[in-house]
This record gives sequence, structure tokens and C-alpha cells, in this order.
Amino acid sequence: MKLTQYSDLGLRLLMYLALRNGESVTIQEASDRFAISKNHLVKISHQLTKSGLIESIRGRNGGVRLARPPESISVEQALRATEDNFDLVECFGAAKNHCVISGTCKLSGVFDTALAAFFDVLRQTSLADLVVSKNGLEKALLPLPARIPVKSQTISKPVFGV
Repeated sequence: MKLTQYSDLGLRLLMYLALRNGESVTIQEASDRFAISKNHLVKISHQLTKSGLIESIRGRNGGVRLARPPESISVEQALRATEDNFDLVECFGAAKNHCVISGTCKLSGVFDTALAAFFDVLRQTSLADLVVSKNGLEKALLPLPARIPVKSQTISKPVFGV
């Protein structure tokens, strides 16, 4: 199984919000911190807002923040909010199942058990668990690096009528 980049970025955003401990974070700030597309994060934050994991704050000091304490948000909830398909093999999806041995094959049962174990681990892991070693994450992400000022170039304006 391979999770999508969408889920990966969603988890990173949630971890960053957990680090910020209830503070509002702009999408631009988060995209700068992770060096990822702001447009991607806008879509992801919208999805996470619809799922109730984060909330959007409007206004001058607006942005996004966790809707609940990080201890109460599981990794499973985050993945289920950002992934729409956990079919490991063709026979998991009845609509697209064209496997001729699906009625007698035991492989799907093994994968089903493995997927349940996978979700059990994710259900027991909270965002707070992911940011428990805050020092390393904070060093990597907080505070924002100082912007390097761009030297302005002097442009000569043509003098007319001289």
C-alpha cells in the first residue's frame, strides 16, 4: 500500500498545527515551512476543515488551527479524511473485481486482517504522539527563517527634454 502525497501533506500540516499548540497558522506560513505548494495545502486544509479536524479562522489574524486537542486526533482519522480508497487488491472493491479466483482465494482475508491491524495502530497513535519529540521538530520548523532582503537595483530613468 502506498499513501498519496495528499495524505502525507495533510499529516504534515496537522503535525505542524499540533506543534503550534492552538495558534492560528496561515496556509502561506505552512507552505513556506514545508517548501510545498500553497495551492495543495489550500485543498488539503479545506478537506481537513470539512472533516472537522481543523478549523478555519477568518480575518486579519486568520488561518487554520486544530479543532480539537492533538491528543484527541488519531492518525487514522487524518488518513480517513484524506484518503478515499484503502483497497489493497482488486477483490476488495466489488465493483471492479474481475478476479476469477476471488471466491476461493484466501489472500484477500490475509490482506483484510493486515489492513485492520494497520488501522488499529493508527487509531492508537495521536497527533500528540507524533510531536512528542518537539525539540527536533521545532528546530526544523520553528521559527520561520529570517527572510533574506533582496537588494534593490537602481534603475536609471531616462530624462526627457534635456
